[in-house]
Amino acid sequence: MQANNIYQADKETAWCPGCGNFPLRKALTSALEELEIKPEEAALFTGIGQAAKMPHFIRINGFNGLHGRSLPPAIGMRIANQKIITIVESGDGCTYGEGGNHLLHNIRRNPDLTHLVHDNQIYGLTKGQASPTTGENMVTKVHPDGVNAEPLNPVKFAVGMDASFVARGFVGKTDHLKEVIKKAINHRGYALVDILQPCVSFNKINTFKWYNERVYELDEDYDEIDYDLAFKKAREWGDKIPIGVIYRNEKKTFRDRFPHLDDTPMVEKESSPVDIEELFVDFR
Repeated sequence: MQANNIYQADKETAWCPGCGNFPLRKALTSALEELEIKPEEAALFTGIGQAAKMPHFIRINGFNGLHGRSLPPAIGMRIANQKIITIVESGDGCTYGEGGNHLLHNIRRNPDLTHLVHDNQIYGLTKGQASPTTGENMVTKVHPDGVNAEPLNPVKFAVGMDASFVARGFVGKTDHLKEVIKKAINHRGYALVDILQPCVSFNKINTFKWYNERVYELDEDYDEIDYDLAFKKAREWGDKIPIGVIYRNEKKTFRDRFPHLDDTPMVEKESSPVDIEELFVDFR
């Protein structure tokens, strides 16, 4: 499945045939195109992993950070240039494992950016060890007796932290996922979208068939601002898995708390060097 022409990169992908990254790329580029966002008006920040290769395969401003460290440079971009649409995109291991501390404090700070997580429920690039969302007792190459820890429910965690926007999507429902991504980008504040994205090579349990038998779209009359209802939906997992915007809460963004940060990109601001000698007097 090819990306839309305006975002089409001239590089061949390194993903496995049938990988859920392909429909996710389609949903993301379609969302950007329908929102009339030009490639030069957005930036995509990633960590490390198969999911994090996304900027290589889309014609867009891209930045690959360290494993689990996609959020810090993205926040820096959002502070430096408010005009650039900032999107963070990485896998479940990178985001919920190595990047778990950044996720937690990012929810607290509520910067205005969109965070798309490819939730494979497995580490794909490093060949199939358990990630924080891998199901309990699942056997992997490094867990021959099965995973002996409960899986993280990132949607439940984010709602519990009162994140300003929490959603779940599924790459098997590309049009629905596209609409969820559009809502996330339009949201003012931190928008977390956990995307169920099967790894066809290393996760033989949570397959497209497995998800198709379980996921269901939230009704149009679902109340996204009802916290108690959102927490109830966030706990649903197993026979029924809700997808859509689970919770939305309009509140102060990171930038709102710093009134001296106006909307002028830092590169456009005039700067004048000053004599800082007096600042060193007390330290002599």
